[in-house]
Amino acid sequence: MTSLDRNRNGSPAGFRLNKSRGKLMGVSAGMADYFGWDVTLIRVGWVVGTLLGFGSLILIYLAIGLIAD
Repeated sequence: MTSLDRNRNGSPAGFRLNKSRGKLMGVSAGMADYFGWDVTLIRVGWVVGTLLGFGSLILIYLAIGLIAD
């Protein structure tokens, strides 16, 4: 990302999928870039949330992957 893609506080200007660092669709890597968190924490959160939510986060993940970027 160039400096033009970032706002004043250093975070990305908007959410974008990161397909180069992504495993499936780049959603978790894009979220990690946007929030400045470790991508492993995001992925673990998706797995735990999917297991606790009886799979409903799978639909949310797919929606983000298809709509974003």
